[in-house]
Amino acid sequence: MTQLTKSDFYFDLPEELIAQDPLLDRSSSRLLTLNKNDGNFEHHIFKDIVDYLNPGDCLVLNNTKVIPARLFGVKEETGAVVEFLLLKRKENDVWETLVKPGKKARPGMRFSFGDGQLKCEIVGLAEEGKRLVHFEYEGIWEEILDTLGEMPLPPYITHKLEDKNRYQTVYAKYEGSAAAPTAGLHFTNELLKQIADKGVDVAYVTLHVGLGTFRPVKEDNILEHHMHSEYYEITEEAADKINACKERGGRVICVGTTSCRTVESAADENGRLKACCNNTEIFIYPGYKFKILDALITNFHLPESTLIMLVSALAGRENVLAAYEEAIREKYRFFSFGDAMYIGNNV
Repeated sequence: MTQLTKSDFYFDLPEELIAQDPLLDRSSSRLLTLNKNDGNFEHHIFKDIVDYLNPGDCLVLNNTKVIPARLFGVKEETGAVVEFLLLKRKENDVWETLVKPGKKARPGMRFSFGDGQLKCEIVGLAEEGKRLVHFEYEGIWEEILDTLGEMPLPPYITHKLEDKNRYQTVYAKYEGSAAAPTAGLHFTNELLKQIADKGVDVAYVTLHVGLGTFRPVKEDNILEHHMHSEYYEITEEAADKINACKERGGRVICVGTTSCRTVESAADENGRLKACCNNTEIFIYPGYKFKILDALITNFHLPESTLIMLVSALAGRENVLAAYEEAIREKYRFFSFGDAMYIGNNV
């Protein structure tokens, strides 16, 4: 296969198609269905997804919960305002963070948040300009963060989010993400009940989404791109459901690239899962042979991103770019709060 370059995944996206706000009804987004074998596509509404799921299939959802990870504090010496973005909890209230402006944020510097409810000190430096920060507080960390923190919306969303819950899936359970698994934002509890009533199994996995999700591919040769590490967990119940689905000839349909990356990271060479927890740096691009996933529900992704490369591995680069051209022509909404795609063989 010819070596693919970053520019092979470029498309021109009008800025006005980047969705700035979530729709009132989660399941009323548009849905573009794409046949992964022949490239045919059709237009639907997201709640029509039920028609594409068959009894005996297994729907895989990522139940991670986004933490309000953006904090604004003041430097104790000068009162200058500084932004902290929590990325990963290390130990004993030490977090790996992005600090803006960061160049002058050196070890030993102290900051205060709110009315002094929360204080911190920079205790070390990490790779790519990140800082290790030790937080000090009295009370319950989650409650303090909920009071003082803001949702870490991606940089392309400039509108203020009025309701924090709209950047969470309705099934979000385990805190740890710096970004939402956005394909899951389209599901309502009613829709999930309809799906279960149809005889579709639902399996929950956990992958805590890092900001590496939004990290652009800088290298022209995509094989030189390094993925950030993200923590995932698969329970025995989820592994059993997914394995049973494969054994009975059902299809495993992942909701979002994070669910896909979780099951593909944990699968053995025979396409079976065991309960496990680990970190993954898996990078899926055309040429990859899927071990577990049969179909994918996903949003529309950034040009030249690892996410559009993953989708292209499933449906073929030409098919995906043609479907994206159609979505742009039809003015679909893109990215986190945007519309959705279903990529499978029964379209």
